[in-house]
Amino acid sequence: MSSLVWFHLLLVLPCFGTSSRTCFPRCHCEVETFGLFDSFSLTKVDCSGIGPHLVPVPIPLDTTYLDLSSNRLEAVNQSMLTGPGYTTLVGLDLSDNKISTVDPTTFSRLRYLESLDLSHNSLGVIPEDCFSQSPLGEVDLSNNVLLEVTLNVFAFKGQGKPINVDLSNNLISRVSRVSDKPVPNIQSLNLSGNRLTSIPDLQGIPLRYLNLDGNPVSTVEKDAFLGLKGLTHLSLSGIQHLLDISPFGFKDLSALQVLDLSNNPNMKFLNPKVFYSLSSLQELNLTGTGTTFSKPMLRYLPSIKSVALAKDIQCLKTIQEGHYHREAGPSKKEVLRCHSSHGSVAPYVL
Repeated sequence: MSSLVWFHLLLVLPCFGTSSRTCFPRCHCEVETFGLFDSFSLTKVDCSGIGPHLVPVPIPLDTTYLDLSSNRLEAVNQSMLTGPGYTTLVGLDLSDNKISTVDPTTFSRLRYLESLDLSHNSLGVIPEDCFSQSPLGEVDLSNNVLLEVTLNVFAFKGQGKPINVDLSNNLISRVSRVSDKPVPNIQSLNLSGNRLTSIPDLQGIPLRYLNLDGNPVSTVEKDAFLGLKGLTHLSLSGIQHLLDISPFGFKDLSALQVLDLSNNPNMKFLNPKVFYSLSSLQELNLTGTGTTFSKPMLRYLPSIKSVALAKDIQCLKTIQEGHYHREAGPSKKEVLRCHSSHGSVAPYVL
């Protein structure tokens, strides 16, 4: 290859590499360089475990990610996140601290912040407008002590961007939304491991993924998921108190593709009409339950491809060749063929 061709490739192809730079004592700075002749750089700063007395930390001007986890911090305010380098942060990790309070203006100057981790702290309240000035796409508030949540707090700047919110393993017994305020563009919501006794009203939230595992819900009422027409994945697993799912309980979930009802040992029976409107459902998990799968259920599940049942039984959709007809050719029919570790089980003809 001629030297002229190599020269043109260097102009077209981006270059990148990593190196370390001088950093605040006990912190570690890693620099990623991009572009021709390393003309552009971004810095990741790891200040985890340095102790609360050293915060705020001076950071380089091109810092995009800052890790302040495991520092025994008890509160966070705006002054702790102010200074050169902070305004360009894209990711901030405040996990594994002792944070019990966050000021409403704490993150107001972080105009480019996309990922925020506040998990494993002692937060009991999220102030209104706490996140409104940042274009967040990922918020982790898992493993705190939140008692209730108003979803409007996740109505961020730049609502065109979808948001993933993790509220798992808190003490949440109530989820609400103020109707006359902007609708948060939450795409994924994890509420597993909380204290919800009923399915929360999430109408209007453009959810695609919802996890309610491990909450003390005893009954899924009719129309429990109204207004969630874009939901594609729903998990209701490990709910020891769950006894019954009412017919039409999943009404409106016409886009749902995956439904996990596993490990609900007290759920003994499912009326076939429970699956009413689930025309897009492809995967159904019923392992660890007291219920059985019946042929009438298939009437409501035209797109089903896989059903996991009790006793290690897995059913998969296959095409079965039938008799040959002179005019129409060989006939075909769809069969849900089930297998266990002990061999084949009688198939369900769709």
